[in-house]
Amino acid sequence: MKLLRPSDHTVPDSSVTDQPSPDQPSPDQFARDQSALDQAAINQLRERLNAALRGKPDVIEKVLICLLANGHLLLEDKPGLGKTTLAKALADGIGGRFARAQCTPDLLPGDITGFSIFNQKAHEFEFRQGPVFADVLLADEINRATPRTQSALLEAMAERQVTVDTQRYSLSPQFFVIATQNPVDQHGTYPLPEAQLDRFAMKLSIGYPDPANELQMLQQAVASGEHSDAPAGAALQPGQLRKIQQRVAGVPVAVSIQEYLIRIAAATRSHVSISLGLSPRGLLILQRAAQAQAWLQHRSFVTPDDVFDVSGPVLSVRLGLEQNEANTVVQEILDTVPAPDYSESQR
Repeated sequence: MKLLRPSDHTVPDSSVTDQPSPDQPSPDQFARDQSALDQAAINQLRERLNAALRGKPDVIEKVLICLLANGHLLLEDKPGLGKTTLAKALADGIGGRFARAQCTPDLLPGDITGFSIFNQKAHEFEFRQGPVFADVLLADEINRATPRTQSALLEAMAERQVTVDTQRYSLSPQFFVIATQNPVDQHGTYPLPEAQLDRFAMKLSIGYPDPANELQMLQQAVASGEHSDAPAGAALQPGQLRKIQQRVAGVPVAVSIQEYLIRIAAATRSHVSISLGLSPRGLLILQRAAQAQAWLQHRSFVTPDDVFDVSGPVLSVRLGLEQNEANTVVQEILDTVPAPDYSESQR
């Protein structure tokens, strides 16, 4: 189902949308203020992710938005569609360490966070780090882990730290979780509670590739023995991702856009199909995702279309609805909530 943008209903005058207001920096000035190196690095990362996951540019764009918004990602889709490949390519592209936790009912919290063992030679306890100390963590089939183990990710995802035996350990500042769950086989699963779902910035589905991309995948596998031709090595320099995330957080958001976000949140809280509306934390994530969308589009301000583009994946993870129903409800909300004038988004 294709959602309708605010600009699909009303096309603003080109003299308003193409030219910034006097109190906003000109496009040339904004381009000078932005780091050309950062934009080039993200473009390179985008190309590598598209090479790893063929034929899914829209999914890749949302993954980049989630990453630059400093959030975490939930992938809900069938097995074998490239979720692990995407996570590995992302970790390699940002120059980070990749770790995978295969979630099962017997997985313990210590298997996620790490644990202390006694070193007989040193006569003291030493801490063995768990997979959360990676830069990119793939929590595969997270809904098969017990609630106790699922909750072990809460502090790590929210605070980027873990507490083991009353001792706090800091995680990587670019710590990014990609959790997956299979929507088909629900036997023996533990649905994620609302408190955990609200820790994710977005929920996405990859879907099957089209025949042309599947043909390229098969030909690549014959030619090289690999199904992906994504180049190895980091696209970003150490610490560069954090600087870009900080720059994204500083993208200006007009008061009219923030009021628009508040109206969307209020609409989710009063909708008859939604039992749990958008929380203040979710509202902050929605704004940050819109800022990331604007930055990726080389703009110095957030527009109503930026809010629209990210509303689906941001809202669907926290409204407690099935994906198809969530798309319909989100479209209803965006249709009923009036969007600000485009000229107001630049002031």
